[in-house]
Amino acid sequence: MKTLSRLYIGLILFFLYAPVLVMIVFSFNSSSSVWVFEGFSTEWYTGLLSDDVMITALGHTLIIAALSAVISTVLGTAAAVGIMAIRNKFAKKAIMGTTNIPMMNADIVTGISLMLLFIFIGKLIGLSESLGFVTVLIAHITFNLPYVILSVMPKLKQTDANLHEAALDLGCTPVKAFFKVILPSISTGIVTGLIMSFTLSLDDFVISYFTCGHYQTLPIIIYNMTKKSVTPDTYALSTIIFIVIFALLILYNMLSSKNESKALKRRV
Repeated sequence: MKTLSRLYIGLILFFLYAPVLVMIVFSFNSSSSVWVFEGFSTEWYTGLLSDDVMITALGHTLIIAALSAVISTVLGTAAAVGIMAIRNKFAKKAIMGTTNIPMMNADIVTGISLMLLFIFIGKLIGLSESLGFVTVLIAHITFNLPYVILSVMPKLKQTDANLHEAALDLGCTPVKAFFKVILPSISTGIVTGLIMSFTLSLDDFVISYFTCGHYQTLPIIIYNMTKKSVTPDTYALSTIIFIVIFALLILYNMLSSKNESKALKRRV
């Protein structure tokens, strides 16, 4: 049974990562062929630096990812604190269920519904162009919020409520007590939510596609490139995105495991 289970896991890993490995290898191909490897070269990576369209799309992607991650982290942390303060169990469950809808909903449904909403509001207030930077940013904040809330709430549950009350008894205002006592204890959850939000925003395609208008991000540019023909520069760009996201996910897992070990030590 152990041999079969290992073989099964090996096959799963092979089918998951073999295409990525092929992409990385052919991103260093010296020729433009996407099926014959003729030699090692980094020309496709250097060529990306001279592609104005690609650099512009990269800038758009990083701006959206950074802003949406920061804003959703602030709003999500505040929302998590507010939800934890609700005493009514039915109201708390209802709010959590509503919060999780963007995460559980299909991306294409979320993207189309947000697009229709933005177009309706744009026509209502007389905008000539309803979709653009602002709509993409709002859409990314929308689907990032549940992940931040789910990252922060476990840390709030682990925090001793008596610490906040003790800070108030010692003369702190509620705001100062939050920043001095609560915020440091949930900081790892906040950082985890920030990293997850940035990662999800960085490689989002479906929702961005429906809400971007003329403000195109990197995944959309890659999609438009593959419509014509797949070239090694597409492989090079995809490899860079994969490495960045892979590094962020490793950092996310490290923080998560660190949080779990701290929680176990506290219980012991």
